Amino acid sequence: MTLWPRSLATRTALVLVAGLMIVQIAGLAINVVDHLQQQQVDRTSERVSRVQAIYRAIATAPPASRPAVLATLPRSPGITATISPSPPITELPAMDQGRLRYWLGAPVGNPAPDAAAAQPSGVAYGAVRFHRVVLGMRLTGGTWLNFDVITDPPSPFLSPTFTGAFSLMTVMAVSLTLWAVRRLTAPLRTLATAAERLGQDVNAPPLPEDGPQEIATAAVAFNTMAARIRRFIDDRTALLAAIGHDLRTPITRMKLRAEFMEDDELRGKMLADLEEMQAMVSATLIFGRDARTSEPMSRLDLAELLKTIIEEIGDARPEQTEHLRFTGPRHLTINARPLAMKRALTNLIVNALNYGGSAAITLESAMAEVALIEITDNGPGIPTADLERVFEPFYRVEISRNRETGGTGLGLPIARDILRAHGGQVTLANRAEGGLKATVRLPL
Repeated sequence: MTLWPRSLATRTALVLVAGLMIVQIAGLAINVVDHLQQQQVDRTSERVSRVQAIYRAIATAPPASRPAVLATLPRSPGITATISPSPPITELPAMDQGRLRYWLGAPVGNPAPDAAAAQPSGVAYGAVRFHRVVLGMRLTGGTWLNFDVITDPPSPFLSPTFTGAFSLMTVMAVSLTLWAVRRLTAPLRTLATAAERLGQDVNAPPLPEDGPQEIATAAVAFNTMAARIRRFIDDRTALLAAIGHDLRTPITRMKLRAEFMEDDELRGKMLADLEEMQAMVSATLIFGRDARTSEPMSRLDLAELLKTIIEEIGDARPEQTEHLRFTGPRHLTINARPLAMKRALTNLIVNALNYGGSAAITLESAMAEVALIEITDNGPGIPTADLERVFEPFYRVEISRNRETGGTGLGLPIARDILRAHGGQVTLANRAEGGLKATVRLPL
């Protein structure tokens, strides 16, 4: 199972948001580094200024009153000052000398025991540690003013508006990205909707050929394709209608001539063959006629339609009434073309009766999005290799030419063609306990 989303809009939005976040974080990181450096400079300057102010106040005071003056001086947080006869450290590495000189901006000496006493006043000795500076500054009279300075680490979140600004920028970036992606992918959704609508109605209105150049080009190509499909269907329908019209006349003439045959047996066979030919011509015309183009869509109660079909079949075949059974809700409404839908479901139910001896119809709503119809029989079923081939026009598992047993081979193709035109589907499967099950799925 991949975490990569299937939706193009989601993928595009994810990539754009990730890119914006990376750029934003990089920009904020640069700003934070500059901010930290400025904080460091400002805090160091403030600490050094305060240390120098204390030193000047103590250095100008008489030696005897220096402890009292130091006690009265205001102290900044993190600065401790004491007067001592010796510096705070006795050895200053060269690296610390450089650090202290950088931090203090004043002369820095080496407080070796044998040299400390000889240093002039004002020279600083000390060490710089992690967020801490230990410092001693020589006073006149041989004493030292020692400092222990705690330097707070700089914080990138010192500004109270940092978090709010970051959150606002993130929300705005994500919102603008999602809005832009939806606008950019809207034509794709429109194209998908138009393709679905074309599958249900070849006379669906064309797409508007405006917008960006790429979208307009795709709309022109789609409309051209739809026009070609309509021409193909019209040509096929016209061809089949012409063939049917031309065949009906000679078939009728042959029927009349057959009536004058003296041989009763031969006359009966001839008339049966002509009836079969006429039935095949009629079935072919039904298959070729595009009822979808003329019958409008409307709200249809599928449960009532199935009950009506069962009643009509029972009236036409009273001996099979007990083999028809319906189970389902009292009402289930869908969008459909009533006559076409009735023809498709009738073909499936009659097919179950003809070849399975019974038809148990079950209707239910699956996940509130799909109407599910199952038509089961108790017949011998269909070989697995033929479960899909039986939907091909004129293909029959029963190879006889008897219409009562073999049919014309157009009932299932007509049913599938109509159901697909409604955005649905029909599949066949052999039941484990015997018989065949036809499953119809229709959008609600």
